[in-house]
Parts: sequence; structure tokens; C-alpha cells
Amino acid sequence: MKHRIDSTRRALLVAAGAALVARPSLAADKFDLTALAALLAQRKSGEARFEESRLVSGIDGPLFSSGTLTFTAPDAFARHTLQPRAESMTVQGNVMTLKRGGRTRQMTLDAVPELSTLVEAMRGTLMGDALSLQKHFTTAVAGTAQGWKLTLVPRDRALAAQVREVAIEGQRGDMRVVSLWLAGGDSSRMTIEPPEPTKTP
Repeated sequence: MKHRIDSTRRALLVAAGAALVARPSLAADKFDLTALAALLAQRKSGEARFEESRLVSGIDGPLFSSGTLTFTAPDAFARHTLQPRAESMTVQGNVMTLKRGGRTRQMTLDAVPELSTLVEAMRGTLMGDALSLQKHFTTAVAGTAQGWKLTLVPRDRALAAQVREVAIEGQRGDMRVVSLWLAGGDSSRMTIEPPEPTKTP
């Protein structure tokens, strides 16, 4: 009987030891910002179609727009709106160029906090730049590689007074939904078709 108890005890100790050894590998498999960024960084450039709805205080019903998004690592990003009217926003580094109605305007991202937040969130996510995301936002990742959600809250107090939160949802290396909430109550939701690799001449 004593021998049987000792055998059982040894078996339990072995099982417990195996569980302790396995625990670090489970932690390593956790899907966090580093894992998400590595997944997203595999795509160096691309183009995608988007549709966006915005809720603006004082305006009845949502405002709709659609167009294309393009990006090229490390820091080029462009949004070309086709409907309801043609306009574009191109970002290279910290310089943003707006084109609308035959007019062109150039400024730094710092001059337009709401756009700056959205651009940095989308650009950092599209390019898998975890350092940039952590520099500008507090971050939280939920889900798995098959279906994830990245929540971003601006670190800068002045910016946070205008932009409450950005939430980006996706599947594997593709962004699918970008939601933005402003502190004043306005919000937007952009749905994105999976990007296609940019064709080289």
C-alpha cells in the first residue's frame, strides 16, 4: 500500500513539474502588441477600399464617404476620398498634404490633432510599428491572430482632451474596421476591404 501511495505521489509531482515547465511556453504564445505588430509588419505596402460613416453633433443622420487607402513603409500614408466628393490626404513623415476642389494645402500633423491621432493610429497599425503606437498611445490588444482588436488612447493630455479613443479591428495582417470617438461626442466608423499588394511597374 505504501509503495502504491509513493508511486501516486511521484506521478503527481511529475505532472506538476511538467505543468510548470509548460507555463512559460503558454505565455510566449500570448497574442499581444508585439505579436500583432510582427503580423502586420509583413506587409510593406498596399491599397485598400474603405467606406466610412460619421456621426457629427448638430447634423441629422450619419455622413457617408468612400474611397481608397494606400500605404508604403516606413511612413507614407494616403487617403483618397471618391464619394461624395473627390479629395485626398497624403502623409509623408510629419507633413500632411490636403487636396480639395482644386486647392492644395500643406501642414504638419501637429496642426490638426484629430487627424494626427487617426493617421498615427492607422499608419502605425498598417506598418506594424509597435514603438510608434506605444509612443503616441496607451495600447490594449484583445483576441487572437484570427480576430483581434487594438484599442488606442492618446497619451498626450491636450490631444486626449479632443480624441477619446481609437479602436482598430482586424483579421491576421488585415485591418478591417477603424472606429474613432472624439471627446465632444462625434464618432466615425470605417470599414476596410482587405488590402491588395501594390503593383510594381
